[in-house]
Amino acid sequence: MPVAGLKKAAHQTVAGLPREFWWLWTSTLVNRLGAFVATFMALYLTLDRGYSASYAGLVASLHGLGGVVSSLGAGVMTDRLGRRPTMLIAQLSTAVSVAVLGFMVHPVAIAGVAFVVGMASNASRPAVQAMMADIVRPEDRVRAFSLNYWAVNLGFAVSSAGAGFVAEYSYLAGFMCEAALTLLCAVVVFLKVPESRPEAAPRASGAEAPDDVRLSTVLRDGRYMGVVGLSFLVALIFQQGYVGLPVAMGADGLSSSEFGTAIAVNGVLIVVLQIPVTRFIQHRDPRRLLILSSLVAGYGFGLTAFAGSVGAYALTVCIWTLAEIVNAPTQTGIVVQLAPAHGRGRYQGMYTMSWSVAALIAPLMSGFVIDHYGAGWLWGTCAVLGTVTAFGYWLLMRNLDGRGGHEQKPGPQQGPVPQASLAQPEEPQPLPVVPVATQTPVVDLTETGPAA
Repeated sequence: MPVAGLKKAAHQTVAGLPREFWWLWTSTLVNRLGAFVATFMALYLTLDRGYSASYAGLVASLHGLGGVVSSLGAGVMTDRLGRRPTMLIAQLSTAVSVAVLGFMVHPVAIAGVAFVVGMASNASRPAVQAMMADIVRPEDRVRAFSLNYWAVNLGFAVSSAGAGFVAEYSYLAGFMCEAALTLLCAVVVFLKVPESRPEAAPRASGAEAPDDVRLSTVLRDGRYMGVVGLSFLVALIFQQGYVGLPVAMGADGLSSSEFGTAIAVNGVLIVVLQIPVTRFIQHRDPRRLLILSSLVAGYGFGLTAFAGSVGAYALTVCIWTLAEIVNAPTQTGIVVQLAPAHGRGRYQGMYTMSWSVAALIAPLMSGFVIDHYGAGWLWGTCAVLGTVTAFGYWLLMRNLDGRGGHEQKPGPQQGPVPQASLAQPEEPQPLPVVPVATQTPVVDLTETGPAA
């Protein structure tokens, strides 16, 4: 493509998005650039502190459990306190807890603080996703969320490369650097990002608020909970790239560095292809994209059963990474479309929890299947899960319009949807995207599919 064409494509990708979005995007990038602990935590516990691999896995599990606990609470805070206060509380808490974690030496203290870090670091996700849905027009959300997803992966790729150098100097320096950069994110939000929570619609005295949304409302939303369930299945599949894949490659006699080479393909492809692929799919039928990407993800991992060399493993990573690039934006678009404006925090919290639960179950699933049946059965299970997910999307979306919305009017518990936040354009528009942390390693103590 000529230089002029590249400039035009780049301009079309970034044009028209509000200034507040770019400050939010900047805070996401800074946060991920400082994700040092995610990379070296396992090495820190086993090599520097001398703990066992089992203990390191326990710490990672407690971090994941913290994310599960905080997801719903953070969603409620997002709706009640607002998007901006929730992000500030989460980021300040993360900065403090990460710094404290660097000074802990007793195993119980390390495990307890890791749980707190998991709660704090995951608490900002519902608020970030809800704010992006608030401030970006429906027709621009696909680009906005893709750009944010790109920032998450770019920042993590850079921080992973830099973490090794920081750890050689001092593990404690890595904790302090991450705490400082997380604090900088809070400063950016405090100074540059205004509150975006929609104001409640006026109501008659004594009348029930039409836009009151509770967690019970979310749980009664059968179609939305179907999305949550399918996102959980997708997360189980993608998590195997970080919990099942290294075990399988080790069983084939490949080294940890060769695993690093294969899995690095995932991050490189996302950074290189996320934006152009998004431009390609943004006007495609989201229903077909979800079905196709689920099948490609499942069978991409399924092909891992036939891999035996680092090149073959890298090829399978390429296949399921393409599915991830398509599935993540489109799937989260349904979440934004189905969530009422005044309940976005709770809806996003439930969606985030599905990924946190998957991060807890995926290691148990891979360990049990590999130990009792072999790695081939794990990859076959992924293929089955991909097929089931694709069929689930086909069933779920048969009565949805092309934009991912209900054909019928909202139910009485949701009330009228404010035109400024969820109004549909006259022509069908692409579904928005929210990045999720599907590619986060199990030892990540700063994030966890649907990422910041």
